[in-house]
Amino acid sequence: NQIVRKQRMTRTVTDSRSTTMTRTMARQRKDRAIPSTDVMMMALLVLVLASCLVPRSALAFCHPCSSRSFHAVGYAKSSMFGPAFVRGGGSSSNTPSSSQLHVAASSSPSTQQEQKMTEENLSLLSDRGRAAVERLIAFDQDNGVAQAHVYGDWPPAGQEDEGKQQLAEQLADLDESYPGGLASYLSKAKVLLQESADGVNPFSDFEARVPEGEALSYEDDSTTDDNNNNMSLSEAEALGESVLEGVVFCLVAGGLGERLGYSGIKLELETNLCTNACFLETYIEYILALQQMVQSKDKEDVKLPLVIMTSGDTDASTRQLLKDNDNFGMDDDQIVIVTQDKVAALKDGSAGLALKEDDRWTLQTKPHGHGDVHHLLHREGLVEKWVLEEKRSHLVFLQDTNALVINSIIPTLGVSVKKGFHMNSICIPRLAGEAAGAITRLEHKTDPEKSLVINVEYNQLDPLLQTQAEGGDVADETTGYSPFPGNANNLVLELDAYHQTLKGEDQGVVLEFVNPKYKDPVARTDFKKPTRLECMMQDIPKLFQKEMASNVNIGFTMFDRWYTFSPAKNALDAGVESVEKGSTAPGTMSSAESDYYVQNQRKLKWAGVDIEQSDQQEVVAGIPVTAGPRLALGSSFAVTQEQLKQRIQNGGRITQRSSLVVDGNVVLDNLQLDGALVIKAVGPDVSIVAKDLTVENEGWTLEEVKADDDDVEETVAIRGYTMNKKATQEYIVTEPGSYIIGSDGVLKKQGS
Repeated sequence: NQIVRKQRMTRTVTDSRSTTMTRTMARQRKDRAIPSTDVMMMALLVLVLASCLVPRSALAFCHPCSSRSFHAVGYAKSSMFGPAFVRGGGSSSNTPSSSQLHVAASSSPSTQQEQKMTEENLSLLSDRGRAAVERLIAFDQDNGVAQAHVYGDWPPAGQEDEGKQQLAEQLADLDESYPGGLASYLSKAKVLLQESADGVNPFSDFEARVPEGEALSYEDDSTTDDNNNNMSLSEAEALGESVLEGVVFCLVAGGLGERLGYSGIKLELETNLCTNACFLETYIEYILALQQMVQSKDKEDVKLPLVIMTSGDTDASTRQLLKDNDNFGMDDDQIVIVTQDKVAALKDGSAGLALKEDDRWTLQTKPHGHGDVHHLLHREGLVEKWVLEEKRSHLVFLQDTNALVINSIIPTLGVSVKKGFHMNSICIPRLAGEAAGAITRLEHKTDPEKSLVINVEYNQLDPLLQTQAEGGDVADETTGYSPFPGNANNLVLELDAYHQTLKGEDQGVVLEFVNPKYKDPVARTDFKKPTRLECMMQDIPKLFQKEMASNVNIGFTMFDRWYTFSPAKNALDAGVESVEKGSTAPGTMSSAESDYYVQNQRKLKWAGVDIEQSDQQEVVAGIPVTAGPRLALGSSFAVTQEQLKQRIQNGGRITQRSSLVVDGNVVLDNLQLDGALVIKAVGPDVSIVAKDLTVENEGWTLEEVKADDDDVEETVAIRGYTMNKKATQEYIVTEPGSYIIGSDGVLKKQGS
């Protein structure tokens, strides 16, 4: 992963042999009349011999037909942002002193053309901008000259000067934001693009095996073997709850909602229309609920931190969302925001930087991927603080639009503790051949130290398995699923091992990949559109393996899909198209909302409530969704099975057309609901018992909106419907105390 740069010292070399030869030729010219053509040939011979004896980087010579001086560009010792350059025959310097820099437009001597970067143009630039341009030129001279279109053929000073300055500043930004500088980025890109063109198989030295892991079921809370080697969900939750005070959360939120058909940030989208809580609010309320669980055990000072990784696209809006909502209840010192940078786009197989088609002075940039999060946490000193100062134990990574993941965090922590996992991936059952990554143990054929457990994309897994006895990615005869668990891309890391890994030479920069779309799949040189190097959060095992070798312990915890995985990622029209093709997981806002209600239906049914359900879904705006009931259970109501058993007493019944919102310290004792009910105990000092409460009203209904209605807001259009809250029975209590709601529906404070 490291780019090793050649470090050259530039010097002027005077060789006695070349000096003697020159003097001899001078005496011969004086003593004998030598034809001018012979003189020219001899002079050229001297230059050829001198070029063999003197390093190219130090060579300064006179053109044989002119007194005009030309200088070759050499290299000084490499800096942290890439190699500096030095004029031939001079001393090492970061900036040139000549009035002109000459750069070759072609590496072939026969077609070489000289382009000039004049001192007048360089003087227009800021110090950092000039240094960035000079570093790019210097790097390019030793690496095939792929960037001449960026710095060559600049018009004279006085023409388009603002554009030149803008380009130089952008180069400086890209240089400073990437570890190792732009030179490191381009060096990696050239290697990866060549491997892509050559069709290199990254798994040719490995065999795929199913890794060690745990499968937990919400509705079947029992161990899966007679020796009790595996855990039940309740056991995993109890063990996970015991380490909550040492947990840190990191939310990866660098993307906009464009793929969903929404122009804003995804974190502000509503998870459901019953509560209208956005994704960020949902995650924060969950973390605060866990914090309250810890504080209730005589640890009132404990706070659970949250780091949010934003991008240039999402940073300002994310900060504003937090400000407008008072951090959704979190203290300011609990939240840290780190911002990732974009990387340069590449236009061809030579890793040429891509300029905007309509702007010669602006480079195209693209997102680098959520793998940046590891380096950012290290760079900001956060992991070191958590480990050395705060003695925290685990870090949980969350994705931005999968609200169901909060169900699985505590039990995954428990599995990590019991099995000693340094990294634990939250997984779901995966159909054979399904277009989803799979957690796989890659066993190296000759060196066990290079074996690792990591996500392998489906289009790489099947070809790999075809070379083995399995004959491809086939289903297990017993379960009907692939034996390789599907990656939900939510991670739990043990912080000591993570800290050790980030301190290694890579500093959290995960190995990158490139995925160009070629115009000609045979030639594999030119792209349909610019590409870039990418990195993924889930590729951190490569660094774990590098730093800890065979000592690293990586596994997975698998849950039912309904319980932990239903991300919102696709626009409504794309979802409708996938449904028409037979998909049962369209990944729209509406399907994610429906699955949110379904998981709560199953939880309450498990707890003993009679839930009236239909096996048939209703189609709204082209997407099949649950016909009801629509249930929203807040995190402070219950996050574990044990809590839910305490909150639900004596069953009760909820009809299919009903809607329920419940949050806080609320006990539902024999609730009879046929309509809409909202009941919230706000704050840790408020408790409510609803005993034998019967609710009947008109309730809430979904109403489809017209797809071609231009007046419909984006947040509505991406679902295709609104919720008409016709009638609601509501209890929201903020005053501390214990309250009871009887069969008459009257709220009474006990002891008053």
